[in-house]
Amino acid sequence: MKRVFWVVVGATVGVLVVRKLSQKADQFTPQGIAKQLSGLGDAVRAFGEEVRAGMEAREEELRDALALDSPQTNGHSGLDADAAARLARDPNSTWRDGR
Repeated sequence: MKRVFWVVVGATVGVLVVRKLSQKADQFTPQGIAKQLSGLGDAVRAFGEEVRAGMEAREEELRDALALDSPQTNGHSGLDADAAARLARDPNSTWRDGR
């Protein structure tokens, strides 16, 4: 009875080892490498989209801070002299802060 038990345990362990090794070997086939690279491509694409979204948000913040899209009293867009001086003293303020 003990021998049958150990034969069954050995066969089970052998099957599990062969399955694991087969899975690892499949990763190095052309199809396995293609799967890995497609996942990497998706990650790179998502990263690029996040970077572009961040750039657009920062550009909007800068345009707002520099008042590039709203006309001033003199009819020109951009900072007036007082707003530029405030921004030079405190770069984290916006042109509307009134400091």
